[in-house]
Amino acid sequence: MSLPTGRAARTGQYLALLAYLVFLAFPFLWLLSTAFKPARELGSLHPTWIPEQPTLDNFRQAFEEQPLLQAAANSLAAAVSAALIAVVIATPMAYVMARHRGRLATAATGWVVVSQAFPFVLVIIPLFLVLKNLHLINTLWGLILVYVVWSLPFALWMLAGYVRAVPAELEEAAAVDGAGRVRTLVSVVAPLLAPGIVATALFAFITAWNEFFFALVLLKTPEKQTLPVVLTHFLGAEGVADLGPLAAAAFLATLPSLVLFAFIQRRITGGMTAGAVRG
Repeated sequence: MSLPTGRAARTGQYLALLAYLVFLAFPFLWLLSTAFKPARELGSLHPTWIPEQPTLDNFRQAFEEQPLLQAAANSLAAAVSAALIAVVIATPMAYVMARHRGRLATAATGWVVVSQAFPFVLVIIPLFLVLKNLHLINTLWGLILVYVVWSLPFALWMLAGYVRAVPAELEEAAAVDGAGRVRTLVSVVAPLLAPGIVATALFAFITAWNEFFFALVLLKTPEKQTLPVVLTHFLGAEGVADLGPLAAAAFLATLPSLVLFAFIQRRITGGMTAGAVRG
């Protein structure tokens, strides 16, 4: 009786996983279908999954109507800079939090947890005033600073978990060989943290790439606006969406995150497996 029961449980798990994958993939597949549909099909009362007459006119129109390339460059600059800066700051801080237990580490962990509960609306006014005094309103550097601060708590929490997984005996051996704290962190701990650093940088990048609210409030010049903000320009004055070009632009905006994750995910898994084998 146990064998059929085990097969039934496994079948149920696979069916649940398949349903979850369909749930996640449905918006993207519908977006892809809409991006290639001509205007006549978009207004049809009987929509279809596969466009009957696929066209690239929506992509052409999207690039003609809005500065997508400039907006993508702004988003890329902000996301890459925020990810790199957040990882550089979070790595040594996470090491201290994981290795030195005390009131300071406990307070830092509490700050990490509490800061994630702050809604955007609660911090936007004081944040705007601070950036105004620093003359960073309507600048990419001001937006990058916000992204770094906003992603830093989660990056700390994430990297601290990876640091705790590194055997302390390796650091003790490095200390016996005469290595100091900084050299131990750079030469011993950091290479073992590579999968965690990559995963944290990926999180910070995707968070900054998709972020909308801060970019909307802090960037006013069209030439400096990021891609999520520019996508809203496809909405008319009365909220009517130019559906075809909007879908095409949104599809292009989604691709970098998907491609980056697909490219790095294999390396994250490979690094974790290699670390397990070495352990």
